Amino acid sequence: MKIDLTQVTIGELVEGYADNSATEEGIVGYGGRLNIRPKYQREFVYDEKKRNAVIDTVWKGFPLNVMYWVRNEDGNYELLDGQQRTISICQFVWGEYLMELDGKLTNFDGLRGLQKRITDYKLQVYICEGTPEEQVDWFQIINIAGEKLTTQEMYNAIYNGPWINHAKRRFSKTNCVAQQLGKDYMSGSPIRQDYLETVLGWISKGKIREYMVEHRFDENCDELWQYYQDVIHWVGTHFTDNRKEMKGVQWGDMYNMHKDDPFKESELREKVDKLMKDSDIKKKSGIYWYVMDGDERHLDLRAFDDNTKREVYERQLGICPVCGKHFAIEQMEADHITPWCQGGRTTADNCQMLCKECNRRKSGK
Repeated sequence: MKIDLTQVTIGELVEGYADNSATEEGIVGYGGRLNIRPKYQREFVYDEKKRNAVIDTVWKGFPLNVMYWVRNEDGNYELLDGQQRTISICQFVWGEYLMELDGKLTNFDGLRGLQKRITDYKLQVYICEGTPEEQVDWFQIINIAGEKLTTQEMYNAIYNGPWINHAKRRFSKTNCVAQQLGKDYMSGSPIRQDYLETVLGWISKGKIREYMVEHRFDENCDELWQYYQDVIHWVGTHFTDNRKEMKGVQWGDMYNMHKDDPFKESELREKVDKLMKDSDIKKKSGIYWYVMDGDERHLDLRAFDDNTKREVYERQLGICPVCGKHFAIEQMEADHITPWCQGGRTTADNCQMLCKECNRRKSGK
C-alpha cells in the first residue's frame, strides 16, 4: 500500500470541471483526470450553510480537512473522501451560486482581482495506491472528516464496476425504483446507501463485502433486484394493512426464514390488529416478528413498575409463594401469575414476587 501526501491548488482542481451527473456519467475535475463523483457515489448532500462554510474557510486562508484520492492503473484519480467540499468549491468557482464574502454578496467572477486568493489556495490531498482490500483497511483506520462515508459508500467506491453501477441506479437515487416500490416498508435514505446496504445484508445474510466481491464484475444486479421485489411482494401479501410500524422491520431476514411457512393472511391480520391495541407491548414493530415465531422478546413487553413491586411484596409479607421462604425485595423478581401470552396483564392483581431462583425455574419451564 502506497500513500502520499501532496498539495493541489484550487485552480488545478477546478480545471476541466464538468458536471455530467444528469446523464449518470459523474462529475470530473483536475483537468478531467479526477473523477469527483463516480456513478457509484452518493448525490450532493451539503446544505447551503455547509457549502458556504467551505468557501469562507478558503477565503480566510484557514485549513480545510485533508482529502483522499485513489490513483487508478491508468494514472487518473477517483475521489474517495472530500466530495462535498470539492463540489462546493468547483460550483462556486464556476459561478453556480452567490454567497457573502467580507459582507458583500458575490460570485467568483465578482471577486475580480481577488480571485487568486481562492485559486492559489492549496488543498492537502492524500493519494493512495493498492489493492481493494488494502484500500478498505486504510479507510477503516483513518479518521475521515466532513460528510463521513458510510461503510456501504466505502464498499461502493472500493468494489466499483458494472454491478455496482447498475445497483446504484436501482437502489441509490432519490425516488429510485426501489424507493417507489418499498417506501412503506424501508427506512433510511437511498442516497446515503441505506436501501442498498439493507437489501445486501438480507440477501447475503450479513456478508455484504463477500457478496460484492463475488458479483463485482457482473453486468447487472438483476439477482439482487429480483430478490428485493420478492421480499416486498411477500410482505404486501402477508400484511395487507400498511402501518407506520412496518418501516424499518428487517423484512428480508423474515422472508429468508419464513417465506415457505404456511400462514393464512386473514389470521395474521387479525393477530396484528389485536396486538396493536395491547398496551403492554412497547415495541409495536416487533409484532410482525412475533406473529411469525412467537418469541415475546420482539415485543419489549411493559414491565411491572417499582411501586407495583413494592405493593405486591408487602402484600406477600416478603414470602415467596413457591418456596415459602422470606427474602428482601432486592432478592425477588416480579412475575406474571397468568402469563402475558395467555392473556395476563401487567397489573398488580396479576403480579407475584418470586425469589430469583424460583423465578428462573419457572421461566425455564
